[in-house]
This record gives sequence, C-alpha cells and structure tokens, in this order.
Amino acid sequence: MASTSIPTRTSAADETAARERLRQGLPATVDLLTQRQADRIDDKDIDAYVKLNWLEWHGGGLRLTITGRNVCAQMAPTAV
Repeated sequence: MASTSIPTRTSAADETAARERLRQGLPATVDLLTQRQADRIDDKDIDAYVKLNWLEWHGGGLRLTITGRNVCAQMAPTAV
C-alpha cells in the first residue's frame, strides 16, 4: 500500500512566531548588510525578508526597503 502524505499547513500562530523572530532579527541583519557580510544571513531568512518586503534585491545586492526601515524604527527605544 502506497503511503500518502498530507500536506502540512503552518498555523497562524507559527506564522506570527516566525514573523516576530524575523522582526527581532532585522537590526542584526541590517548590521550584517552594512558590514557587507550578507553571506552570514540564512538563505531562508533572506527569502522571508524579501516576501515581507523588508529587504529587496538591488543590483545584485540586498538592501533595506522603506517598510524595513519602518520596522527597524518601530523597534528603536524611545526617550522618556
């Protein structure tokens, strides 16, 4: 009997957790891009950042988008 595989779906909670992990890691990712060390960023993370429109390919390199800048700005500590 042939086995059938059931496609797995990611739950909304899994997607939210993944997005939050990426959001928390974005400043470090930007630092790596600034230091020209994009090779140290996981390929899956790059794909996810591009899908979220936080990073974009430009002239063979990656750069932060306006949306990505806004996400970073939201994470910056505010003065009280």
